[in-house]
Amino acid sequence: MSKIIGIDLGTTNSCVAVLDERGPRVLPSPEGERTTPSVVAWAPTGEVLVGVPARRQAVTNAAQTVFGTKRLIGRKVNADDVTALARTAPYRVVAAANGDAWVRIAGAPRSPQEIASHVLRRMRAIAEAALDEPVTRAVVTVPAYFDEHQRQATRDAGTIAGLDIVRILNEPTAAALAYGAHRISDRRRTIAVFDLGGGTFDISIMSVDSGIFEVLATGGDSALGGEDWDRRMVERIADHLFDQHRVDLMQNPVALGRLREACEVAKKQLSSEREAWLRLPFVAQDQHGEPVNLERKVTRDEVEAWTKDLLEKLAAPCTRVFTDAGLTPADIEEVILVGGMTRWPAVQQVVEHLFGKKPSKNVNPDEVVAMGAAAYAGILAGDTDDATLLDVTPHDLGIKVGESGFSVLIPRNSMLPVRVRKLFATTSPDQKFVSIELYQGEHADVRRNRRLGQVVLDGLPPGPSGSVRVELVLTIDVESIMSVTARELSTGKEAGVTLRPTGGLSQKEIVEIISRRRDEETAALRRAPSAAEGSVSRVPTLDMPALPRVPDDEKK
Repeated sequence: MSKIIGIDLGTTNSCVAVLDERGPRVLPSPEGERTTPSVVAWAPTGEVLVGVPARRQAVTNAAQTVFGTKRLIGRKVNADDVTALARTAPYRVVAAANGDAWVRIAGAPRSPQEIASHVLRRMRAIAEAALDEPVTRAVVTVPAYFDEHQRQATRDAGTIAGLDIVRILNEPTAAALAYGAHRISDRRRTIAVFDLGGGTFDISIMSVDSGIFEVLATGGDSALGGEDWDRRMVERIADHLFDQHRVDLMQNPVALGRLREACEVAKKQLSSEREAWLRLPFVAQDQHGEPVNLERKVTRDEVEAWTKDLLEKLAAPCTRVFTDAGLTPADIEEVILVGGMTRWPAVQQVVEHLFGKKPSKNVNPDEVVAMGAAAYAGILAGDTDDATLLDVTPHDLGIKVGESGFSVLIPRNSMLPVRVRKLFATTSPDQKFVSIELYQGEHADVRRNRRLGQVVLDGLPPGPSGSVRVELVLTIDVESIMSVTARELSTGKEAGVTLRPTGGLSQKEIVEIISRRRDEETAALRRAPSAAEGSVSRVPTLDMPALPRVPDDEKK
């Protein structure tokens, strides 16, 4: 069997690692890069660029260059944070037929799963080049606060990329594993992992004892990350230019792309310095056709004032996980920082204030998650057995009751795997089916939670009202993936169950994406100059997976 690699599929950057005899190690790209920008672009030639090449041409090809789609995967287009992203993104965010957030590239809508599959495929190619062997299996990390739809969408992205995702692993858990928290002491310790990346925020509290990582509570915000700091800077600088020159950069994709790149660079500089300069000559033209130049000093204090509300959002999830775990900050022995945004001094100050101690900065926040995924891949492959992970559910799972009530069946922070049984009885004579709506979230008003789908139990035997009872069994496995089974109790026969999701890709859509990619790559191969013409072109390899079978009910 080929090696199982570990992949951190990040909002801003992605990273791939593998476990060998020396422990987990990051696999650099052939160009020597240890992380790859999670950027995908469609060049005018039809070629799909991923990573550094995509980022280099982003300014001149802004509308066809997509980044930050981890914020879109498994999300609805009308979500508040999706709307905020769409307002400043140079590419178009559109609604799919089921209301999911997709992007429009060259007139064609494409799902975030397809975008992510290009990044995963690049990670796979880097691993194959470094290991000199085929790679088909991977452990892929996701934010602990990802819900059912977002986790399944990540799996679908792996399928499109030709990867068998053998395990979905929570990022904080992966970080703790790579950090080696189980090797530091031979006694039980309670630690916290504070993970603020480019697009998501996670906080997990876990106990570590004799190689067992037990997650006690997890929380966070899947719509809060470093890109929000970038976007806030972009908006403030754009307002500044509008006030001065009456030029709206938000309506100019090329200028917006240049400004976004400059703000990201300035933010990184401000992580270690007190001020930075934004210099963009000829960024736009004013109403008289005269060039508009941007030359402005930005200070760290200024950016912190602009983003004060973002910092304040970090407190509530931390407070809640303390309550859920039944602990206080004094019970936490160590806080591990993960994610590039934890380099921001104000974030470190918030962590120190919330936990009452200075956080540990002994790991590379950009690489530690991928290394943890590789370490866990080694555990799954049987190469090592020095740790066991016990994770929890990130959200309440329940059913709709009445018009807007929410009845919780599986509370958040339940130990995984978990199973719950619920009995339902017919409410009318000779009832043929029972319909149940499943939701995920923490609000008593079900309309504020995430609808997972509708479970329809049909084929029930005839009988008086209340005489037919059906047992519904909900199971959440160690990857937070849910499954549903049902059984009619009087006969012992299983009733037909259909989970009708409210979003995500169907198997038919996955097949169509894989087929379309094959066609696009074949066309790109034909367009590429031949060696006889003296040209060298980066031609994509046609190593797509076999098309998955489409269920009969989806062929319609």
